[in-house]
Amino acid sequence: MKISQRRKFLKQSLVFSPLAILPHTVVSQIVKPEVQNPEGGNLKLSLNAYSFNGPLTNGKMDIMDMMKFCSDQKLPAIDITAYYFDGYPVVPPDEYLFEVKRKAFTLGLDISGTGVRNDFTHPEKSKREAEVTLVKNWIEAASKIGAPVIRIFAGTQNPEGYNWDEVAEWMIEDIKECVEFGKKNGVVVAIQNHNDFIKTGDQVIQVMESVDSDWFGLILDTGSYSQGDPYAEILKTIPYAVSWQIKELINMNGKEEPVDLKKLMALIKVSGYDGYLPIETLGPGDPKTKVSTFLAKVREALEEGA
Repeated sequence: MKISQRRKFLKQSLVFSPLAILPHTVVSQIVKPEVQNPEGGNLKLSLNAYSFNGPLTNGKMDIMDMMKFCSDQKLPAIDITAYYFDGYPVVPPDEYLFEVKRKAFTLGLDISGTGVRNDFTHPEKSKREAEVTLVKNWIEAASKIGAPVIRIFAGTQNPEGYNWDEVAEWMIEDIKECVEFGKKNGVVVAIQNHNDFIKTGDQVIQVMESVDSDWFGLILDTGSYSQGDPYAEILKTIPYAVSWQIKELINMNGKEEPVDLKKLMALIKVSGYDGYLPIETLGPGDPKTKVSTFLAKVREALEEGA
């Protein structure tokens, strides 16, 4: 099903689903979906490389080491964030990109995605043009390593004299340019709700509907909705999700608490979403231990009721 058709179907389904018609307080108590994916679902776990930000940054691990860890954990896939490639933001030579692709293949791993640091909220057009070029360069790299989606950000600027809609207008034009380039290279461009310029589900929907392309989607970051009930925001924006960042903590009315994985998986299953579910662990501690522990919890929640 084309992404635009799938979004329309999911939005209509959620409007009439038992979850959507109940108050948010009731939705937040549901731990098992009323309606299962009629096709049984095709959910696959992955790991976002940022979970190993410390050792990847200080040189104690490299991408190859991380992929071996994922293989040992029997993970189906890995999301290799671009800034852990040597020389970022410059794209490495093809020889290295192809070696990463070959290594993933020999370890039985899909490369579920990659991502860049970019900022489309700059008021200066020349700065945004440079950011567009960065994204395009890494779209080509994503295509070469076999990553089906590249993660981008909205940005962090709050330019004086401009309101949210004015900034969004030029940001959307930049995104459209990247999306068209992604289409030509066979790579979906997806924006992450990162609690920066984009903070709420309604803002996500505004951007999604404005770009309106099968080659554009949402990286649904479960830990970055910080206003109100995050589960309600997640439910609202699942129709636009093409991948995820499933985190250990959520922000319930701005206060961090452990994510209720049973509840989250119920929302995902009732939505009919198919595809990758990358996890991401943050904070202090040995990342290998943190990832292994969280992965076990996610697997248990995913398998429950399957």
